[in-house]
Amino acid sequence: MTIHSEATGTVPAQRGTDQPRRPSQAQRFADGGGVLNVFSHGFLAIWALMIIGPLVWIVLGSFKTNAQIGGSAWSWPSSWHFDAFARAWDKGIGGFFANTVIVLVGSLTLTMLLGAMAAYVLARYEFPGNRVIYYFFVAGAMFPVYLALVPLFFMVKNLGQISPLLGLNSYLGLILVYTAYSLPFTVFFLYAFFRSLPTAVHEAAMIDGCSHTRAFFQVMVPMAKSGLISVFIFNVLGQWNQYLLPVTLMQQQNSSDPDHSMLAQGLMNLALQSGYASDFPGLFAGMTIAMLPVLVVYLSFQRQVQAGLTSATLK
Repeated sequence: MTIHSEATGTVPAQRGTDQPRRPSQAQRFADGGGVLNVFSHGFLAIWALMIIGPLVWIVLGSFKTNAQIGGSAWSWPSSWHFDAFARAWDKGIGGFFANTVIVLVGSLTLTMLLGAMAAYVLARYEFPGNRVIYYFFVAGAMFPVYLALVPLFFMVKNLGQISPLLGLNSYLGLILVYTAYSLPFTVFFLYAFFRSLPTAVHEAAMIDGCSHTRAFFQVMVPMAKSGLISVFIFNVLGQWNQYLLPVTLMQQQNSSDPDHSMLAQGLMNLALQSGYASDFPGLFAGMTIAMLPVLVVYLSFQRQVQAGLTSATLK
């Protein structure tokens, strides 16, 4: 349909503005997703209650007495005092906390350094056996810990005959084991992240005379900051809450051997040694002390964790 104009001649007629527009596919999908949104939000709310409920119960229990815990588990404490935290600390929680921090500092340093370097080389360089090494790391991530507890115990015990620093009930021995079990997931996660980084930046650094080591630490690592923080948080959670490996490897060999129990192991030993005279407020206070560092670390870096999980897929 056309109209005539003296100035412009024949021009196409414009469609009337009173005609309704057909909704786009995205709008129709959003309009019909109400039921799905209600279901997903309801599921997330239930899941949040399942996670937050036990945490609140433990924190409230650390401010109660044994009688109050036995009488009503969900009631508020009659008086807010920190005596249970002092008792828990005096019963060994402080030592277990220090042992765990020592092992975590060493194992996380080795895990992040070796894992990032291995993932970077596998992702950015092509060489014979590249895929074979990568699949070995992937296979290691699928290997359950409890299947290797017995051979691992004897392996660490034999290492102790070479050097007591590497044997049972030693910090360095547990650090190496933690590192070995954390490397597969770290390499698997960072491999995809390093693959998503732009190649032009690395090539420009090499053209400017940058060495491979300098390019990794000064160019690629800062670009992969969000991914490194994400996998760091996952390793902190996994190693801080580890129980099977410390129970197997951190055993006193004689009466003069110092107690190097980890935090989860120490809490379990504290509960078992009390017998029927359990100090539930003290135990709950110890569990609260064990949870606080993990919560603080996660809440401090939650934005970086979310960015690290999504950036590799969006690039």
